[in-house]
Amino acid sequence: MAEGLRERKKRETRQRIADMAMGLFMERGFDTVTVAEIAQAADVSVNTVFNYFPTKEDLFADRQDEVVGLLAAVVRGRAPGESPVEAVRRDFLDALDTGDWRYGLHEGVLIFQDIVEASPTLRARILAIMDMRERALRAALAEESGADLTRDRALAAGLTGATRALADWGVARLRDGLPLPAVATRVRAEADRLFTTLEEYGEAAPSA
Repeated sequence: MAEGLRERKKRETRQRIADMAMGLFMERGFDTVTVAEIAQAADVSVNTVFNYFPTKEDLFADRQDEVVGLLAAVVRGRAPGESPVEAVRRDFLDALDTGDWRYGLHEGVLIFQDIVEASPTLRARILAIMDMRERALRAALAEESGADLTRDRALAAGLTGATRALADWGVARLRDGLPLPAVATRVRAEADRLFTTLEEYGEAAPSA
């Protein structure tokens, strides 16, 4: 169904508010920016901001639904005969090669990480998002097994942890001063080893 004018304007308003908020957060940090300042920058009222984003943290995490559902969507949408680990490996490496943001290793990631690290509230929010991502993936795996098995839980934790660990390792190399292309090459090598180990577990683990 085509997007109507009203829906398009709401989407554009939401995106403008989120973009203005992120610009201010990147310039001054999360805790020092007020919702009133964000509203002024986006040329809307404070009430309008809260209509789209119930909390200030929601402004920072405006892509939360996409982040939470990413791994589950990759697993559900994989090609016939492709294992969950192969699907996540493929998608992770695609994001790495294209510089996409979805796994947290891209241009500008250090600024993003600095904002998070400076705010206890945001650190807690990111941890909560990663927990929800793991739960969503576990649910997707359970749809195929027919039950929430130990293997589903372990594989969901392993895949979620692997993508997070690889991104964190890459960010650490960026902080060491390595350029992103060089970091991507090294992360790819680490990813190959890590996903191979997870694939071996997935093949060997009992189904119940």
